[in-house]
Amino acid sequence: MGLKQLEDVTYFRLNNEINRPVNGQIMLHKDKEALDAFFKENVEPNSMVFDSIRDKIDYLIKQDYIETAFIKKYRPEFLEELYQFIKDQNFQFKSFMAAYKFYNQYALKTNDGEYYLESMEDRVFFNALYFADGNETIATDIANEIIHQRYQPATPSFLNAGRARRGELVSCFLIQVTDDMNSIGRSINSALQLSRIGGGVGISLNNLREAGAPIKGYEGAASGVVPVMKLFEDSFSYSNQLGQRQGAGVVYLNVFHPDIIAFLSTKKENADEKVRVKTLSLGVVVPDKFYELARKNEEMYLFSPYSVEKEYGVPFNYIDITEKYDELVANPNIRKTKIKARDLETEISKLQQESGYPYVVNIDTANRANPVDGKIIMSNLCSEILQVQEPSLINDAQEFIKMGTDVSCNLGSTNVVNMMTSPDFGRSIRAMVRALTFVTDSSHIVAVPTIDHGNSQAHTFGLGAMGLHSYLAQQLIEYGSPESVEFTSIYFMLMNYWTLVESNNIARERGVTFHNFEKSDYANGSYFDKYLTGEFLPKSDRVKELFKDIFIPTAADWAELRDKVKTDGLYHQNRLAVAPNGSISYINDVSASIHPITQRIEERQEKKIGKIYYPAAGLSTETIPYYTSAYDMDMRKVIDVYAAATEHVDQGLSLTLFMRSDIPQGLYEWKIESKQTTRDLSILRNYAFNKGIKSIYYVRTFTDDGGEVGANQCESCVI
Repeated sequence: MGLKQLEDVTYFRLNNEINRPVNGQIMLHKDKEALDAFFKENVEPNSMVFDSIRDKIDYLIKQDYIETAFIKKYRPEFLEELYQFIKDQNFQFKSFMAAYKFYNQYALKTNDGEYYLESMEDRVFFNALYFADGNETIATDIANEIIHQRYQPATPSFLNAGRARRGELVSCFLIQVTDDMNSIGRSINSALQLSRIGGGVGISLNNLREAGAPIKGYEGAASGVVPVMKLFEDSFSYSNQLGQRQGAGVVYLNVFHPDIIAFLSTKKENADEKVRVKTLSLGVVVPDKFYELARKNEEMYLFSPYSVEKEYGVPFNYIDITEKYDELVANPNIRKTKIKARDLETEISKLQQESGYPYVVNIDTANRANPVDGKIIMSNLCSEILQVQEPSLINDAQEFIKMGTDVSCNLGSTNVVNMMTSPDFGRSIRAMVRALTFVTDSSHIVAVPTIDHGNSQAHTFGLGAMGLHSYLAQQLIEYGSPESVEFTSIYFMLMNYWTLVESNNIARERGVTFHNFEKSDYANGSYFDKYLTGEFLPKSDRVKELFKDIFIPTAADWAELRDKVKTDGLYHQNRLAVAPNGSISYINDVSASIHPITQRIEERQEKKIGKIYYPAAGLSTETIPYYTSAYDMDMRKVIDVYAAATEHVDQGLSLTLFMRSDIPQGLYEWKIESKQTTRDLSILRNYAFNKGIKSIYYVRTFTDDGGEVGANQCESCVI
């Protein structure tokens, strides 16, 4: 019959019955019935069957569905052993949404789209073989982690591993533009190329001279950042990944840039069409000085990037504005304009209410916590990547006189729920580091040389987490409680420890460290100082109980690791980052990222299908009180949880703020009237800043009419 001729299916109806309570009871069992019906009516009759895994591999290679090279790195006997090992784990999807998402979006299908060629076990099999690069032990370890859903590769890696006709294993990039036409032209080409291969692109515009600035001595000649934003938006719209989806990009601008008001205005609903950007995301780079000036209700000076670069000999991006502010103000050679800091603060809040933008990067916070040599200047499309970059110099022939470094984000995620029952937490993390190392080593984005150069020097990845709220609720712990904050801190401390251990092991094996390792806080040992205090150990009885079967490193263990790192180094410049991980969290049947759920029974609009309902993982009469919606939660609780993780994460975390246009009474002590105001957002941003939060992603607002303002998925990782 085939997938395109499906008739009389019952699984959508059964799934929809979840949303129709009977005698006040949620019909959760209907989801299990929908799952069973989906396999019976959809998967089983429309899956190609093979006599053995060898037959399947031979067919897939012959028909050009999978690559040959990675298969040939293994003994035929091992392929059978590994496949049997995966089968023996008895994997089962836990919800209809999980199975539907996998088969609809990730499983390999025949060219005509009529039949499935892969099960979950098959996809895990090919992922493990691909990432292990011929090492049988590592292949078994990776397979073991993915099939037990302790590890989930990012969408582009999970989807494309092993396929003959595939996209890249990474889909997230950062580039910067310097203040000349060659760089602008080159960057637009980079945006086109990265979008073509399915990438979401972060772009820093900080260095561009403002509108009205002189060019070659002629006053008023420069057009500023807004026309360049329009060029990038058109590039992403044009290069739209085979028509499947629009390209996606975010542009970042420093709040001390003279074009900052014009930049924010491009997202206003009533903006003139000449300047309005509809699909481009906006982010602001915020130095500490801005918070100080806004707090004191003072005027702030905006500085012309061109005159700053002329005076200091480095692009505007690389000036520490907090440190140099008074010096810049006093220098008559630097062009500057004045605005009220609080007026800008209000503009940011207004736009966040209206559109969810801009993202916020607390740049000084990020750089203070940055253990490697160099400067972080921006972030990515989901605001969790914070890595150092270097500017390039480009001549009129569009050649690099000096090759700078840009960023490729190689991502994966742990599943908190399943990691907490791992037979060996450390071994699990180490297997994930091996998988991610292959991704970073094998990614060569030659179309954008600065990214290829940066990646080859840094060997970075970003391992994150999902399912925190699911785990806490199932343990009857309230999200945002002291126990939840303590648990989060210990969990991420363990991730930090074991990724350091394995990065050190790889550096020792290969005799290679990341570029400029010797100039890092890892090399001099100071990075480890906070862990030598013995502070990061479970303190409450409840958290001690949760970690009772898991090794917790002591101060002595950290001191030993420090000495090993000082001796042999680290292979990876960056190791941890928490992405929003929307679609892959459904497959894992847990809450997305480490933020709270939005609905106990989530309603999703699927393109041609209609509504699909997804009950929170482990939802029951017992857990319901612990599944508070993010929209009904004091956002300071969310910030507290994120701050606890941030302490151990060398990059950033994708933190979304969830608000209501009508705020429930008593949620925030400063509220007199219920309507959300710009002041509410300002207070929360300042609270986050004071808690050491490095970045804020969207502000999502649930409106009076039941709609939502502000998306919450990484456009470059959605399929």
